[in-house]
Amino acid sequence: MSDERHEPTDEAVVATASRAAEGLVLDRYRQSELRDFDVTVTFEDGVLDVDVYVNPPTDPDVDPERVADEAARAARDAVDELFDEA
Repeated sequence: MSDERHEPTDEAVVATASRAAEGLVLDRYRQSELRDFDVTVTFEDGVLDVDVYVNPPTDPDVDPERVADEAARAARDAVDELFDEA
């Protein structure tokens, strides 16, 4: 039995971060209400970059900048958990 740990692939990191960020945005707004949103994630040389753009419905109940920041944080937290589990 080996105690060898395997780091997640870059693709797994990007997919995990994207799912977490998108999930948070869609938790805060109904998809049918959103005009547009975009999540861009890169992971190169061990550096995670998450960019979240939210074009909210007219008169949103939740501040779109706050949602974008929370989504980026959720993405980073999900990636941290992924590495902790590796």
